Amino acid sequence: MSHHKNTSRHHFDKAPPLDLKTLNHDLLGFRPRGVVGRRELIELPELKLHLNAKIDTGAHSSALHAESIEVFEHNDDLWVRFITRTGGSDSPPHTVETPVHDRRRVRSSNGQAEWRYAIRSRMKLAGLDYDIDMTLVDRSQMRHPILLGRRALRRLLVAPGAAYLHGEP
Repeated sequence: MSHHKNTSRHHFDKAPPLDLKTLNHDLLGFRPRGVVGRRELIELPELKLHLNAKIDTGAHSSALHAESIEVFEHNDDLWVRFITRTGGSDSPPHTVETPVHDRRRVRSSNGQAEWRYAIRSRMKLAGLDYDIDMTLVDRSQMRHPILLGRRALRRLLVAPGAAYLHGEP
């Protein structure tokens, strides 16, 4: 009977840090520009929002919490006005007015399909600054006011065992 210790677990603990420059991007199909955890703080500077985001690779699109959604015309363009909150339902309301980017049919996690308005805004995360699309939906029963789906994460690798790699809330 062998008394060798199983050291395979320890190899993970002592693995060298991930070097995005030497990572085989041919295998991935893209060159990653950052690593994020399952939760991160993001900034949407055009909307003047700092939000605690849930990273969800199972979701195709991103969703931002919105209450009291009103659509209106502004200079012959379709705009939307809504209230969002950076925390739970007891956090202060923040009114946003922005152009409507699109209207999309989205299938929620419970399997129900519904039409949602989509907006586009710059996002700052992991040292990157780029545009993302977000559908507007009531997330008041959810823990995070924004969910980031695969489209918004296309330049990033996700480390599901980590959280807040770019700053604590």
